[in-house]
Amino acid sequence: MVTTATTCAPLIEKHTIGYVPPEDRHGKTRDLFTLWFGGNIAPLPIVTGALGVQMFHLNLVWGIVAILVGHLVGGVLMALHSAQGPQMGIPQMIQSRAQFGSLGALLVVLIAGIMYIGFFASNIVLAGKSLHGVVDSVPVPVGIVIGALGSGIIGIIGYRFIHVLNRIGTWVLGAGIVLGFGYIFTHVQTADFLTRGSFNISGWLATVSLAALWQIAFAPYVSDYSRYLPANVPVAATFWTTYLGTVLGSSLSFIFGAVAVLATPVGMDTMDAVKLATGSIGPLMLVLFLLSVISHNALNLYGAVLSLITLIQTFAYRWIPTAKSRAILSIIILAACCFAAVGASANFIGHFVDMVLVLLVVLVPWTAINLIDFYAIHKGKYDINSIFKVDGGIYGRYNPQALLAYAIGIVVQIPFMNTPLYVGPISEHINGADLSWLVGLLITSPLYYWLANRDTAYKRRLSTGKLANSI
Repeated sequence: MVTTATTCAPLIEKHTIGYVPPEDRHGKTRDLFTLWFGGNIAPLPIVTGALGVQMFHLNLVWGIVAILVGHLVGGVLMALHSAQGPQMGIPQMIQSRAQFGSLGALLVVLIAGIMYIGFFASNIVLAGKSLHGVVDSVPVPVGIVIGALGSGIIGIIGYRFIHVLNRIGTWVLGAGIVLGFGYIFTHVQTADFLTRGSFNISGWLATVSLAALWQIAFAPYVSDYSRYLPANVPVAATFWTTYLGTVLGSSLSFIFGAVAVLATPVGMDTMDAVKLATGSIGPLMLVLFLLSVISHNALNLYGAVLSLITLIQTFAYRWIPTAKSRAILSIIILAACCFAAVGASANFIGHFVDMVLVLLVVLVPWTAINLIDFYAIHKGKYDINSIFKVDGGIYGRYNPQALLAYAIGIVVQIPFMNTPLYVGPISEHINGADLSWLVGLLITSPLYYWLANRDTAYKRRLSTGKLANSI
């Protein structure tokens, strides 16, 4: 199905957080498959996927099962957020004002921005290490700066260029990872490839959670990359192309990490294991992963900038951010991340994974509230004008029902948490498995639906507004 409204969309994106009008809509739903498939064939998901056998001591079969279950479940939430983009025509984070109010949404926007910056910084460290692995004469700090500059250029050019690169990357990286699997399976270097590790319920649940949380981590910005599609694109088409792309791409990367680690001696760093396990094609794999990191990391910089613009515009509501504003903020964030990454500790990525696990505790109830509000309460119909008003228009500065459900959604997760900052009693009782995300979803979703439907004053305000996705 062709869903292109404009055949000559500019390469350099002119919009930031504003509504994308119909005349500027372009693209096809299949672009979402290539974006999320190609974007997930990268070192960070490979390193994360290896944890199932490295840290949680699962064997290959049970590790693969846990990875698939986690991505299949988490991908549903991620793809439901993606399907909001064409209907709303605005970035995901600014849309949160319709649920939380113009000021009530600030906390979630801030947390999402911090997470994007953390992703960006950790990925430029991986880029630096990958470049050093390919060319020994390039020091890691220099590689970090080169990787950051590459991602910065892509992020500044914006939406359309990101999609173009990932269309190419899907074919190149897809072929590369299949080739890598083939080489590893025919050159296994360990006798315990199939027998190392075993099934244990806590490790299995932990790996499921890790995979599901990987998908949920995309939720705050996934619809940013579907918002330019025409508004008449079927929700089902947006959902399925996103879902299949993200689940297939991330599952392949997670499993690749587990396979590489099991095919090499115990105790090796994951990316070193990948290089050793892929033997003669190892340098080629490192080059592909380096290009993947640079391309995919542009999404993190792009998301961080949109979050920062949203925060600033909340108070400077007369400010109309332009492509120039986006470029300046991109350079500032890029420079700060390079400075932090060059001086980072050797275990920077490990610390980052720990940080994401903490931040996701507060993002999970946001996901629940956003999806229930969009699909069950408003059914995709919002007053876009109100979302951009300083007082929140018909949505107000604060929505007490959303904030109450959000706070309760965080509190109920505490006993089930397993983070570097705190291990809950229930998680401790089940050998460290973190089920907080599942509890947060199951409690917050019906609670917010019930609170929102009880608030007659809020519904009266909404009924006086023009609930249409236009501006």
